[in-house]
Amino acid sequence: MKEENPWKTLKTSQIYDNAWITVWHDEVLTPGGSNGIYGHVHFKNLAVGVIPLDEENNTWIVGQYRYPSDVYSWEIPEGGCLEGADPLEGIQRELKEETGIQARDWTKIMELHTSNSVCDEVAYLYLARGLTFGAAEPEDTEDLQLRKLPFAELVGMVHEGIVTDAMSVAAILKVDWLLNRSQNSGDAEL
Repeated sequence: MKEENPWKTLKTSQIYDNAWITVWHDEVLTPGGSNGIYGHVHFKNLAVGVIPLDEENNTWIVGQYRYPSDVYSWEIPEGGCLEGADPLEGIQRELKEETGIQARDWTKIMELHTSNSVCDEVAYLYLARGLTFGAAEPEDTEDLQLRKLPFAELVGMVHEGIVTDAMSVAAILKVDWLLNRSQNSGDAEL
């Protein structure tokens, strides 16, 4: 199995930089041996997301307008934390900020690359149980709607194409799989 890098970077130029991302333009030698270019985005934050579940398997999602895609999006609570920071602490902060929810029990369910053909962003996704509720404290860049619904309904929203955010889709399908596996095997509930 070939797993080594077949690309050769000939020259790298930073084209853009702000507090969240750096955009690079590379001149490359392609795997086929021809000259080419590759643009890629470096994210300065880790992506974090969570599915909060109560004892009745209800969950909470956040609706907001997403500027880059020009769409309104229903998503799991998610955000970012600085590289090198603890992703769990980051998502605990984001969950409280966006929903007012805090959780006693946390399970990391997966890591994923959000769009590895154009960026290096890594997402850390969690399941939160043992919930307590308070007031949300969104940032001034967020105009959020909070919605409580049965988790099974949220799974349906993925299959119907209503929830399309990559982190949300991956986390929802993973938790659905974990819950079904737990029920079918008779294991203790997640």
